[in-house]
Amino acid sequence: MATLLSVNIASTPTFGPWTGSEGSTGIDKRSTSASVRIFDNHVDGDTVVDRQHHGGEHKAVYAYAQEDAAWWEREIDRPLTPGSFGENLTMHGMDITAALIGERWRIGTALLEVSEPRIPCRVFAGFWDRPNLIKEFSAAGRPGTYLRVIEAGSVVAGDAIHVVHRPDHAVTVGLAFAVRVGTAGARSELVPARAHFAPKWQQFIDADGSKRTSE
Repeated sequence: MATLLSVNIASTPTFGPWTGSEGSTGIDKRSTSASVRIFDNHVDGDTVVDRQHHGGEHKAVYAYAQEDAAWWEREIDRPLTPGSFGENLTMHGMDITAALIGERWRIGTALLEVSEPRIPCRVFAGFWDRPNLIKEFSAAGRPGTYLRVIEAGSVVAGDAIHVVHRPDHAVTVGLAFAVRVGTAGARSELVPARAHFAPKWQQFIDADGSKRTSE
C-alpha cells in the first residue's frame, strides 16, 4: 500500500541570488513528525512567497514520490532528503507520474485531487545549484504533482494513501507534463481531461500550436 513517507514545510523563507524578483522562496521544505492540517488551499505552517506561480486552489499541495527521488540520487550522485524538491508530501509506493489528472487521494482525513504536474523553474535550479536542472528535469519526466484540497483534514507521516476516485479518461500527470514542456505528445491528447485542469492549463490546451503559455 502507498504511504505518506514525510510531510514537509518551510517555516521560514529562504533568501538567495537565485530567488528572482521575489527575493525569497519557500522551496526549502523540511520534514516534520507532527500532524499537519491542510485547509483553505494551503498546508498549515508552510511558506509560499511567489503566489503568482505557487499555492492557491490548483497548487495547494505539492507531492513527490520517494522512488523518483531515489532515481535522481543515482542520476546526480547526491543524497536528497524529503523536501528536496520543494514538496509538501513525500510518498512511497505511489507512481505519481501515472496518476490521472482529476484523480482523488484520501490521506489521513484530507481528500486531495491531482491537478497538474510541476513545471521546473529557475528558482528550483538555483536551489539545487544545478544550472541545467530545468532541461534535465524536463527530460527526466518525473515531475510530481500539485494537488487541490477537496476536503480539509490532517496528515502525518505514516498515513496510508488511498486512491478513492479515478476519472474516466487516460490523461496522466506524465502525459500532461510531456505535452507542456514539449518533449512528447500533442495538446489534443489533453482534451479528455480539460475540465479537470486549472484555467491556465485550459487556455494552453485551447491555444493554437504556434503559441505556448509559460509559467
